[in-house]
This record gives sequence, C-alpha cells and structure tokens, in this order.
Amino acid sequence: MKAREEETGGTEARNRILGAALSAFMEGGYAQTSTLEIATRARVSKRELYALFGNKEAMLVACITERAQRLKAPADLPELRDRKILTEVLTAFATKLLTETTDPVVVAVFRLAISETVHAPKVAQALETIARKPTRDALRAIMANARSAGLVAGDPDAMAEKFLGLLWGDLMVSLLLGVVERPNVRESASTRWVLPSPGFPSSST
Repeated sequence: MKAREEETGGTEARNRILGAALSAFMEGGYAQTSTLEIATRARVSKRELYALFGNKEAMLVACITERAQRLKAPADLPELRDRKILTEVLTAFATKLLTETTDPVVVAVFRLAISETVHAPKVAQALETIARKPTRDALRAIMANARSAGLVAGDPDAMAEKFLGLLWGDLMVSLLLGVVERPNVRESASTRWVLPSPGFPSSST
C-alpha cells in the first residue's frame, strides 16, 4: 500500500512538473526558464525535480514525448487487401494526425521550437526526432505496404510527402500565425486529400 501511494505521489508530481515546465517554456522561452521557476510552479522542491528528470532538457523531451505517443500508428493495422481498406487506414491516420497536431498546446510547442531555434536548437531537434520523423516513417510504411499489395504505384517516400502536402496545405503556418481557428479535424481529414485511381500518386506526377 505504501509503495502504491509513493508511486501515485510520484506520478502526480511528475505531471505537475511537466505542466509547469511547458507553461513556463511557452511564456518565457526555454533558455530563459530556470529549474527553480519550474519547481516553484509545480509546488515541488528542486531536489524532487532533479530526482524525477535530471535537468531542464529532460523535462522538455518528456513534454514532447508525451504528445508524440499519441501520434503513433497502431501496431495492429488491418491487412491492406483493397483500396477501401487503404482509404479507411489513411483517413484514420489523417484524422489522428490533425487532431493531435492542431491541438493548441502542440501548436504552442511548434512556436516555441521556432522561436528558440538560435538559442536552444535542442527544442527543434527533439520535436523533429521524437514527433515528426516517427510520424513520417509510419506513413511511409503504410504506403510501402499498399504498394506491395498492388494497391498504389510509386515511391513510398514520394507518396507519403504528397499525402502530407494534400492533408496540410498551409494549415500549420496559418495556425502558427494565429490567423485561423482550429478546424473540424474529422471533416478536414476526409476532405483535404483524395485517393485517386489507380495509383496514388505516381512517381511521375
């Protein structure tokens, strides 16, 4: 019982620290935020903060990793037997990607990465390594499986990039600038791209 209580307390403290860290980073910038400020906001001692995370960079990586976990494609994707299943898989992928990435907190993290490019390049590096690259890799794997099944023609890398281009357009830039509202992601996912026949898209287009 005591061990469980300690574990629960540790989880609660960890969540408070991550929330406080992300808020402080977004308000004051990564480089300017001190561990003391984060500890004060989270209502923990600096000793407890260091015991759970070690340093400020580890807190940032944990914040990004927590969000990135939601973007992972499920391991039990259905077998791509026909184009109907492929369309369903890609629509589900697009819906999840838009839902998570257009979240105001995620948009704020992107703004943070851009604003800290010079003074704290590790912010952008963490975002690229932990979140963006695995997402692109998962989409490429779907496209490669679809090509192996004879459902599409073309290079998986090119198809993945084309898909993301059709899905996003200039949406992320508009969100970063704050000139548009967060879209209805379910409608957007199903209407921002089209799966033509017979080859989406061919490497020659």
